Amino acid sequence: MQTKIVLAAIAAFSLSTSALADAGHSHDNKPYGVPGDAKKSARIVQVAMTEQDDKMLFVPNRIEVRKGEQVRFVMKNHGASDHEFVLGTHDEIVAHAEQMRKNPDMEHDDPNSKRLSANQNGDIVWRFTNAGTFEFACLIPGHMESGMVGTIIVK
Repeated sequence: MQTKIVLAAIAAFSLSTSALADAGHSHDNKPYGVPGDAKKSARIVQVAMTEQDDKMLFVPNRIEVRKGEQVRFVMKNHGASDHEFVLGTHDEIVAHAEQMRKNPDMEHDDPNSKRLSANQNGDIVWRFTNAGTFEFACLIPGHMESGMVGTIIVK
């Protein structure tokens, strides 16, 4: 009888610790993937942040990747002002853009975003775990509206 109680306690403890371990990692899982491992190989996609005439642009603004692929986005801000690269679903991008309009000086420290000053370089490593169409945008107020938005298609 005592052995059954001990075994039941061990089983309950191991279930609770695995649930706690999983709880700590679920915040990184997004519909479009997870932060990549910078120590592992990745396809490099160079992204320029530019300003031309009255437009602000990403070049390229359309990127195709394979499901499961890890990509290192290597960004260069060629513009005269700060720009950012924020990866997300359409709904996330729209909601975050609204937050930025209310708090234009908000800074990010998320694995799916990077803010760069003029002439600064930066990168993001991301592994795309789900097929679909996702977006990247500069959410500094007025920039997305000036054309600084792109599409990522995961096949």
